[in-house]
Amino acid sequence: MLTEAMSQVERKTISIMKACEMVGVSRRTIYNWLSSGKVEYVRTAGGSVRIFVDTLWRDPNNINQPAVQMWPAEGRNQA
Repeated sequence: MLTEAMSQVERKTISIMKACEMVGVSRRTIYNWLSSGKVEYVRTAGGSVRIFVDTLWRDPNNINQPAVQMWPAEGRNQA
């Protein structure tokens, strides 16, 4: 149990606004993801929400596949 708590402390967290910038979505989308459990978060002692970065990129149905593609495939025909 202590190991689980320690691993969560070591995980990188970011603000909601930073998450919006990273994945290119609105604050409302991030809040929807939080309420539906698509991304994991923690509340600080002051009540702020911090999002675990590693959960922004995972597909909840397939842990090995990212949920969001950050960069478009290069060299692909747009026709």
